[in-house]
Amino acid sequence: MQIILMEKVANVGQLGDVVKVKNGYARNFLIPQGKAKRATAANMAEFEVRRTEIEAIDKAKLADAQARGEKLAGLTVQIVQKAGVDGKLFGSVTNADIAVALAAQGFDVEKVQVRMPEGHLKQIGDHRVSIALHTDVAVDITVSVLGEQ
Repeated sequence: MQIILMEKVANVGQLGDVVKVKNGYARNFLIPQGKAKRATAANMAEFEVRRTEIEAIDKAKLADAQARGEKLAGLTVQIVQKAGVDGKLFGSVTNADIAVALAAQGFDVEKVQVRMPEGHLKQIGDHRVSIALHTDVAVDITVSVLGEQ
């Protein structure tokens, strides 16, 4: 299916690109999320009329994400979980737990923005976690997992 991208989408294209993607990906994800529109003649004409407005909104989102990223960069978040004697947690620390801990410190981060490349944290200690605030802005924070007996 031919679509017009309304914002930058990773591994697909930039704002305003007309790309061909699988029908299900377009119908079930990109179009309902507002990230794309069908590439009809009417939609393409409407996009060209509103192009400067859409680009300005995208630049404002990027600037906001960069400002939030500067505040988050290098931050340390402490999370207390029950742990055994050997330092292994009963359960794990998930991206939702990290999002809640960041919200408690006054940072508005959704759980889907928390990227954990090694998966859930299952050991006591300091762990590096990435926060993707925008497709072009990702900052690293430290999550300090403390054990509770």
